[in-house]
Amino acid sequence: MQHYDYVIVGAGFAGSVLAERLASQAGKTILLIDKRSHIGGNAYDCLNEDGILIHQYGPHIFHTNSPEVFAYLSQFTEWRPYEHRVLASVDGKLLPIPINLDTVNQLYGYSFTSEELADYFKSVGEPVEDIRTSEDVVVSQVGRDLYEKFFRGYTRKQWGVDPSQLDKMVTSRIPTRTNQDDRYFTDEFQYMPLQGYTKMFEKMVDQPCIHQLLSTDFKEVKDQLSFDELIYTGPVDEYFDYCYGKLPYRSLRFDHQTLDVADYQPVSVVNYPNDHAYTRITEYKKLTGQEHPKTSITFEYPQDEGDPYYPVPRPENAALYRRYKQLADEQPSVHFVGRLGTYRYYNMDQVVAQALTLYKKLVGIESLQEAVKS
Repeated sequence: MQHYDYVIVGAGFAGSVLAERLASQAGKTILLIDKRSHIGGNAYDCLNEDGILIHQYGPHIFHTNSPEVFAYLSQFTEWRPYEHRVLASVDGKLLPIPINLDTVNQLYGYSFTSEELADYFKSVGEPVEDIRTSEDVVVSQVGRDLYEKFFRGYTRKQWGVDPSQLDKMVTSRIPTRTNQDDRYFTDEFQYMPLQGYTKMFEKMVDQPCIHQLLSTDFKEVKDQLSFDELIYTGPVDEYFDYCYGKLPYRSLRFDHQTLDVADYQPVSVVNYPNDHAYTRITEYKKLTGQEHPKTSITFEYPQDEGDPYYPVPRPENAALYRRYKQLADEQPSVHFVGRLGTYRYYNMDQVVAQALTLYKKLVGIESLQEAVKS
């Protein structure tokens, strides 16, 4: 039986970054395990049967303000500049989201200036003394009508509960603008991997010290493995056999379709806050820049059952996680990382930064800049 320095469970961003760093920089032997038949986690992309590059688990748009994270990933991919723009289908119109000057003017037929829109928001915003929920965030900023049209229905579909029952962090992620900036993100670095995410992951883990074991459940093989330390990126409650009960997650169902047209919608993602069971439609060619006579789209349906995607940010769930974290902290040779391992709604770049920070700790490096060097 081969002995490994590290077994890493999960081949998404967290697991792959740690495998790459520990193997290439620290010379550690790694066994990388994943339940799925591929690496890349939820960022996995592939060519469908028509040869169109799609994101198997919904759209993944890379953006970061971290020069270190961008420099690290740039070792494994070239980039395609891409600024994400989203429209929302509201009252029969496709309107920019996040809400900006054009959103309000087009929705209501106004001709506000930026200054006038700022005054309008002040006039319709509802005073909330203690902003705690996702509803509080939005109604205090833009008032009840815009909240109902753009946020309430979408959030209820996405999370399965009313925004008044969700932590404020869910809608705090979405800004409100008084100018015409229609970019979904304003980060310094906004790109897509030129050849796709999977190609980037393949380069990351193509190391002689990294062995892969795919289509494998760690729990079924752990007693047959020999290793010094474990890095676990799966659900923390699953690791502890749900001893305190299950942590709630939202899952997604994807309806992938290829259409015999070159173009389907004006932007890569259109949100449907109100009138449909799905939350959004993604058209992948507008993300990837691929040219093809056909186009591939995906309808996204949130649900409770299925693979865990989003930790549900409610106070009782945070309290339950703290109990699991106490158990996790008592495991000196097990390190929990990633969205599922730490029950946090992280963006991709945040997961990369978290993984690099753990690597830094494991090998005793002082700075993040030093951790990303090749």
